[in-house]
Amino acid sequence: MSEPLVRLRGVEKHFGDLHVLRGIDLDVMRGEVVVLLGPSGSGKSTLCRTINALEGIDAGEIRIDGTPLPTTGAELARLRADVAMVFQSFNLFAHKTVLENVTLGPVRVRGLAPDDAADRALALLDRVGVRSQADKHPSQLSGGQQQRVAIARALAMDPKVILFDEPTSALDPEMVQEVLEVMLGLAQDGMTMLVVTHEMTFARRAAHRVVFMDEGRVVEEGSPADFFAHPATERARAFLSGRPRSPSTRAQR
Repeated sequence: MSEPLVRLRGVEKHFGDLHVLRGIDLDVMRGEVVVLLGPSGSGKSTLCRTINALEGIDAGEIRIDGTPLPTTGAELARLRADVAMVFQSFNLFAHKTVLENVTLGPVRVRGLAPDDAADRALALLDRVGVRSQADKHPSQLSGGQQQRVAIARALAMDPKVILFDEPTSALDPEMVQEVLEVMLGLAQDGMTMLVVTHEMTFARRAAHRVVFMDEGRVVEEGSPADFFAHPATERARAFLSGRPRSPSTRAQR
């Protein structure tokens, strides 16, 4: 069996007295789409952010393609090129055009020639359906268009894996589907993806594996068919049915 592209072992993370990640073990294989599900505050986004070192960890180990996670300098910049991230709030540069947003990283980090970077950027903008917006600034775009630009920007780095942190949570409902369709296309093309989302339909359609988290722990994982039809734990069953956490459990947080 091949080595995982992303491997976490015993990962711990605190924010002050708050224990956010508790002994996380997780593998993501090449070409796999893993969807992280769980209630708000369960540690999903923090876990995502530790994988490209936006958050440090207190214990454990994270490896990308067999190499321990770097923490400083040029190696960290290369890591963030290999491990791209799409945020819920887009994080585009407001003062740059769409085309400039997508070409900046490949030129500065990957060393691509500006003309080559622009050609690739236009092809990627076409792929996500916003090539006609290339000369506009982010403020002139809808939220759905901005998020598709953010996905093109991530792809422009030719990453090994893309992390998606709640990519549709800031969008109006009518814009959600256009972004999910782009993500579904990436999944079908074999892109390695770790996706934090509440979009159950996407998880059912695109995920190879669903990982359910609660209170900083991985509670269970399995195929979408098994997880949605036969959740193994009471906590997952309650989450899927929309039942609130019991008072005794809430009091432990």
